[in-house]
Amino acid sequence: MFEGQKAVIIGGTSGIGLAAAIELCRAGAQVWVTGRTTDKAAAAAATIGDRAKGYTVDASDALKLQAFFAEIEEFDHLIVALGGGSAIGAFKDLDEVKMRAGFDNKFWPYLNAIRFGGDHIRRSGSITLITGAAGRRAIKGTSGLAAVNGALQAIIGPLALEFAPIRVNAVSPGLIATPYWDRMPEDARQAMYQRSAASVPVGRVGTPSDVGQAVLFLSAMNSRLARSLTVTAAQDWSGATPVVRHATFGGGRRDDRSWPILLQKSFLIIDHEISWL
Repeated sequence: MFEGQKAVIIGGTSGIGLAAAIELCRAGAQVWVTGRTTDKAAAAAATIGDRAKGYTVDASDALKLQAFFAEIEEFDHLIVALGGGSAIGAFKDLDEVKMRAGFDNKFWPYLNAIRFGGDHIRRSGSITLITGAAGRRAIKGTSGLAAVNGALQAIIGPLALEFAPIRVNAVSPGLIATPYWDRMPEDARQAMYQRSAASVPVGRVGTPSDVGQAVLFLSAMNSRLARSLTVTAAQDWSGATPVVRHATFGGGRRDDRSWPILLQKSFLIIDHEISWL
């Protein structure tokens, strides 16, 4: 499916970024991942496979990010999967330093990756941003994350228009069991997972592989199909037919039928718009 194509994953050494890299490599792509340390970048490349390379890049450093993209050749797919966890917590506990750190660690690196990498992407390629559920729904204790991810969500549509025919999409997952949560005590983390699993029909917490499959789907979409699409959930839904609802076509005509999507795994994708541009 991806033979002869190249994918760059900023933040591809762990969690969702690493899972996306593994899925793309399995599908035949050459994969380049970045991480902050040489050891992590090398370990990730070894985990992903023979077609992977690891690069040491601090994505929060705009000059280093610019230098990285200046050195690489033309490629097909850009995936940005960085965290902004410093802005998590109750609003009253978030001072300006923590809020700014949230934007410095995620929002600005995302924009810089697109700005510096965009000129290197082939016209048939794609950009996929990993955002987060806090940017689209009210979750207690996530006002900082909501600000960061909400800002990223807001620019998906305008970027899709400006970069066309390159496709610009986002994956906005809820709670995913990634190494990010290892900072929590084991009992507290497992209790959080259990509460989350009980609140969703699938009965389990999402995994990085689930989200990686969603990234693979968006990267593989034919250029005639959707742009400015947000996949709101990436969880296995056994027995369900995956659909996208509420499609808005060029010219403004809205079609509220459910449109089936064939994926390698089942996904639940609901209540978001796809715009054919």
